[in-house]
Amino acid sequence: MKDAAVVAVVTVLVLAACLSNEFVEGFRYYSKAHGYLMSFIKFAVLASFGECLALRIVTGTYWSPTFGLCAKMVVWGILGIIIKLAFTVFATGAPNILASFGFDISSATLATGGFAERLATAFVISVSLNSIFAPVMMTLHKITDGHIHLYGGKISSLLIPIDMSSRFKEINWNIMWGLVFKKTIPLFWIPAHTITFLLPPDLRILFAAMLGIALGVILAFANLSAASKAPA
Repeated sequence: MKDAAVVAVVTVLVLAACLSNEFVEGFRYYSKAHGYLMSFIKFAVLASFGECLALRIVTGTYWSPTFGLCAKMVVWGILGIIIKLAFTVFATGAPNILASFGFDISSATLATGGFAERLATAFVISVSLNSIFAPVMMTLHKITDGHIHLYGGKISSLLIPIDMSSRFKEINWNIMWGLVFKKTIPLFWIPAHTITFLLPPDLRILFAAMLGIALGVILAFANLSAASKAPA
């Protein structure tokens, strides 16, 4: 019943968004006028929903008292702002990598030029973003997750300084490196973010936040894989 209710609510929201021109226009307006606030909201809602899906896959329930949903939403919202900043930096600077190899980037932008030029530019941005920024962001998220878990998921955990050294050592690097970095970045995130940077600027952060749902599912399967390989 809970799964059916979640599917029904998500379906209704998606249909309402797709069929309402007022919603689409309002969304695009606020994304331009209040970009960082909207980034906070998008990631707080969508990426946290991805974590709830991950919990459902691992434990069979969407929520638990120690899950720390409110704390996770705040962390994801802050990460959403950081991700928007990173998108701006890499979308502006990464195309110059093409120029350093002798390509004329005057028309090879994400707004003009042919599809091949736009695709090459988006790909370079995605590779740069996922090679330099993504591993740091994913590690930081894992550290904050461990910190929230340590304090029982309480929202007050966000007011307590993080013991970075201890949380860093607790990370399962067999999963973090062997699956999240080595496999999902080249096979999923680089292609997905190439598509992201082909979209209009006001839709990129929304699409990136929706990809956060996929991240939650990927990490859930990673945790299941680790659990199945752990000694009894």
